[in-house]
Amino acid sequence: MLYKTRTYIAADWTGDKEIVDKLREWNDSNWYALDFSDAHDLTQSRDTSLPCTIKKSLATRLNGSKTFVLIVGKDTKNLTKGACRHCSSYISTWGICYHGHSVDQHSYIQYECEKAVKDGKKIVVIYNYANVDKSKCPDSIKNYGVHIPAYYKAIDGKYYWNIAEIRKAING
Repeated sequence: MLYKTRTYIAADWTGDKEIVDKLREWNDSNWYALDFSDAHDLTQSRDTSLPCTIKKSLATRLNGSKTFVLIVGKDTKNLTKGACRHCSSYISTWGICYHGHSVDQHSYIQYECEKAVKDGKKIVVIYNYANVDKSKCPDSIKNYGVHIPAYYKAIDGKYYWNIAEIRKAING
């Protein structure tokens, strides 16, 4: 039996990895009082795997999660990685998979967001900005959960990590 106790973090790993790393750093530290068990520890997959194999691994992680955290950056909404059309086993002429797998044109991010909503996960959306801009958020999740900025602008005009709101959203 798989207990749904973990936190699943989804992001554009090419543009928003800094926030993912920061969340893990805060989680590993006793100082920030951020406390979650990372769903990515459940299973691993290789970037060279077929998209359908990776999505199966993502489903296992999501099934073991209670909380879904999406990091939204400048490219999140428009990512296409994970769609079958990018797979070498996809035969576009007939719209089928060479291996007989079902065809899914959703990106990994689209797949993760739709599954999180469908499964009723607690949803936290963190924008890689000092404000919330839902136009950058995937449509399937933009009306669900708590949406917060990763940073805030202080009185001194500098930007700081929004750790208090992030901690409250994830732990709360």
